[in-house]
Amino acid sequence: MKQQFSHADVQPSPAPLPSPAPLPSPVASPSLADRFLHTRRLSRDLVAGLNEADSAVQSMPDASPAKWHLAHTTWFFETFLLRDHVPGYRLHDGRWPFLFNSYYEAEGERLARPERGLLTRPTMAEVLAYRDHVEEALTAALPALLERHGDLVELGIQHEQQHQELLLTDIKHLFSRNPLGPAYAIPSPAPSGRSVPLRWIEGAEGLAEIGAGPGATFAFDNELPRHPAWLPRHALANRPVTNAEWIEFIADQGYGTAALWLSDGWDWVHRETVAAPLYWRGGGREWEQFTLSGWQPVDPEAPVTHISFYEADAFATWAGARLPTEQEWEAAAAPRDSLGGVQLDRAEAVAPRAEAELDGFASLYGNVWEWTGSAYRPWPGYRTAAGAVGEYNGKFMSGQFVLRGGSCATPRGHLRASYRNFFHPHQRWQFTGLRLARSL
Repeated sequence: MKQQFSHADVQPSPAPLPSPAPLPSPVASPSLADRFLHTRRLSRDLVAGLNEADSAVQSMPDASPAKWHLAHTTWFFETFLLRDHVPGYRLHDGRWPFLFNSYYEAEGERLARPERGLLTRPTMAEVLAYRDHVEEALTAALPALLERHGDLVELGIQHEQQHQELLLTDIKHLFSRNPLGPAYAIPSPAPSGRSVPLRWIEGAEGLAEIGAGPGATFAFDNELPRHPAWLPRHALANRPVTNAEWIEFIADQGYGTAALWLSDGWDWVHRETVAAPLYWRGGGREWEQFTLSGWQPVDPEAPVTHISFYEADAFATWAGARLPTEQEWEAAAAPRDSLGGVQLDRAEAVAPRAEAELDGFASLYGNVWEWTGSAYRPWPGYRTAAGAVGEYNGKFMSGQFVLRGGSCATPRGHLRASYRNFFHPHQRWQFTGLRLARSL
């Protein structure tokens, strides 16, 4: 049923409850050295079940081979810490920066992104030996590095955590293209509950502080500086949109009704013959989707995922609502626990699932990245960092939209209210979903 809502549906925002105890996670370790080693170990765990071919193939230009992710994150540590700040360090292989630099113009020429799948050499064993070499050298140098360059060590950890999520989503896309539908791992034993009834929660109104605050232990440069933003009266849905609701959208000819779509989105639907979220097949009430556990029936109670910005915007229009702004989302998330929700704790077949409400909302953190209606642009007063690391975020602030909240594949401990993810409006191979908003 198409959902239309009246102002009477809106409930006042509840006072934040005390944060629950953080879920057990090695990232809670007070030692930066321990966190470095844990992060590196998790990356290895994530590829433990892959064979040589699995680790080398690139399924599309947006994705990268698993082997490349392992080597690139190692290149990052080797380049910006060992090479630049450890006297006498010699590169493991002087040819490899060309292979494993991603987009850092200041670091010179590099292999074109769509050609990463051509790297049958070095082998996976050689890449793992490269990781061992860099980890050993960095561990030995850490005491001295932490005194002057602890911020770069932290950046390297955060960078590798981002690639852990990309690694899982790229493996999922790769396996989905295989007619055999192979499973990355058996399904998680976590129960799939029932979604909570949809209701509206009135958000903060007036002047709000947005961006990473002075007490943040870490923030990417695109989260800075903290600044005031005006929030008009609005309400947010208490949970993300579910698969069951998306099936209603499909049944109501949502993909065939031009009035629901932005012009670019309507062109994209026809050009790509899109009629359902990525990884769905079937029809009617008998849909199944490809998961990291292979083909599985669509769980009607779980948040819908693998949708583009265009699809999210069309659904919101169909539902008589809109996408939230990133400022509205951040104001709601700021007082709530970023360690909660469905997030990545270990190497397993992660998937979104229905969650109970916590402090008024369900799944503000984890489960699915939530599209916002906000273009990815710099905050007022934004400045890029000096040197090559200044290319990390700022140069991508064009033609993309912001997502908030993280996903089931985001390593726990990586998220915070000010975290800004961003993708082009047609991209949907990440665990992307939506939460509705309304102006009041």
